[in-house]
Amino acid sequence: MEITSLGYRTDLLLLELSGSTFHDTGEYVVIRTPANPGFWWGNYLLYRTPFAPDDTKLRMDDFHREFPAADHIALGIDSVDGEIGAEDELAAAGFTIDRDVVMTADRVLPPERPNTDSTYRFLSSDDDWEQLYHQSLATASMTVDAAYEEFTRRRLAAQRELVDVGHGKWFGAFDEDRLQSSLGLMFDGKGLARFQDVQTSPEDRGRGLATTLVHYASTYGLTEGGARTLVMVADPEYLAIRIYRSLGFTDSETQLGFAKPPA
Repeated sequence: MEITSLGYRTDLLLLELSGSTFHDTGEYVVIRTPANPGFWWGNYLLYRTPFAPDDTKLRMDDFHREFPAADHIALGIDSVDGEIGAEDELAAAGFTIDRDVVMTADRVLPPERPNTDSTYRFLSSDDDWEQLYHQSLATASMTVDAAYEEFTRRRLAAQRELVDVGHGKWFGAFDEDRLQSSLGLMFDGKGLARFQDVQTSPEDRGRGLATTLVHYASTYGLTEGGARTLVMVADPEYLAIRIYRSLGFTDSETQLGFAKPPA
């Protein structure tokens, strides 16, 4: 199965390591994560072409056929240039359109104003991971309800398992034992390392923690981690993208995703 997009290729790598399954129909790839059915971007269709006129309805039908029990719809395009096609039809059907920037670096620059007050280390204890759970809820961009809490628990369990078996590391910035900022860095074993879930607790923002932590993890990845290329996927409208650019990450491609939440 060939995937052109570096963003989706590394997404699928991590999903596969976590137990997700893929079925290539030719026109699209079905991605399933049975262990976490509430994970939209673990249960979606990845198409190989942009949306032609009238494709939105056809592709929604494809999704409902593949995921009859799902109450969301999630679709992607395996491309690098950001071409959507019939974007107006997607918007009219109620989809949110994500144009994320896939960034890469083979070396990193030191932060201009590093935070030296905190301690930077791997997450290691049950308490560290429990703090990560609560931080993930506190930084969520969606409404946090029981379903979202369950999704978060399952996703963090899968991420911790990847760390435990040696596929990556989870890093944190700490004030003594209190988690302030966190991120994951996962390795493909062939020279690529993909960042996951860079986040900072609301009360700790604006102190340079994420910048310092990304640099710390990047340095580890390019040395002890054995990576030659670091991959970061970022929202172009969110201020964090400036952090990554300041550290030497450069824009590589555009990753397209389309989601329609439950009614």
